[in-house]
Amino acid sequence: MHQSDDSGFMSRALELAERGLYTTDPNPRVGCVLVVDGNVVGEGWHARAGDAHAEVNAIDAAGGRATGATAYVSLEPCHHHGRTGPCTEALVKAGVQRVVAAMADPDPRTAGQGLEALRQAGMAVECGLLEDQARALNIGFATRHTRGRPYVRIKMAASLDGRTAMASGERKWITGPAARRDVQRLRARSSAIVTGSGTLLADDPALTVRTAELGEDVAFLQPLRVVLDRRLRTPADASLLTQPGATLIATRSHQQDARHSLMDRGAEILSLDDDGDGELAMLMAALAARGINEVLVEAGATLTGALLGAQLVDEIVLYVAPILLGDTARGLFHLPHIQSLTQALPLDITDITPLGNDWRITAKINRGQGPI
Repeated sequence: MHQSDDSGFMSRALELAERGLYTTDPNPRVGCVLVVDGNVVGEGWHARAGDAHAEVNAIDAAGGRATGATAYVSLEPCHHHGRTGPCTEALVKAGVQRVVAAMADPDPRTAGQGLEALRQAGMAVECGLLEDQARALNIGFATRHTRGRPYVRIKMAASLDGRTAMASGERKWITGPAARRDVQRLRARSSAIVTGSGTLLADDPALTVRTAELGEDVAFLQPLRVVLDRRLRTPADASLLTQPGATLIATRSHQQDARHSLMDRGAEILSLDDDGDGELAMLMAALAARGINEVLVEAGATLTGALLGAQLVDEIVLYVAPILLGDTARGLFHLPHIQSLTQALPLDITDITPLGNDWRITAKINRGQGPI
């Protein structure tokens, strides 16, 4: 049974967890607050993979004061050995008497075992307080462990009449500086940015987080850059091959010269099925296997439409500018399979936010089911 002040302490644990929003991959973002007699005696959060977990940091901050404490944790304490020891053991050793977790850990290595181990150790254990907020913070981690693929977010910028570029391909800049800065936030929280060879050839994007726009004092990890390039058309002098971090090129092609040329520039090549059957699902499964939690898709109408058609998209983030580009300009998504209103793809608008003169609309795909 949750106590009256539990929500406030759990809210603080979630605030702490969010400090690792851009740095914990492939691990989840976790915060912990230790409380004795209504007073906070220790706080901690997980900063990056390989570093101490939130519970251990909170215990270290509390010192001997952790004895008899209630631990508020945004995710079930881990119960397996990885780069660090199980947090369940650390909580027991510190003398914590009660644990309140926001959500169960979807990682099968823990998945309820952590809470059960704490109960067996004699602690009072509760789970589910502010679960929706906790799940949203780790939506990619949860999706990877429950669906076997990352959480996939499409980012698009468009005019008020739903156009992304002129017929000639001219597109810079549809939206203003505030919207472009906000995109850096999306990139920074993403484990990977996916684009197609068409966008690569047309725009030569760097696909990096730009420190100047995100903030000089903000710590982040550069996301993996991923190019879906069926015919291996990526030029060896592409801008993304000169950027810090890793580049993965997914292709059907077996052209050895092209492969070696790109590998010499540091790119990793991922081979997809020659016939292309299920290649998008194969790509997402391969990304999940390497610990990719959240994918941001920055691509044209063909690839974004194909991902939607393959039911591999979870969310769309659309930046809308107060301009009109006209009938001949390029559209948002190529969805030829939709021929009638009965085939329309339902969306749930979850947020509408003004950014300068533009608007950011966030919509989730409505699959007729509850949250992951």
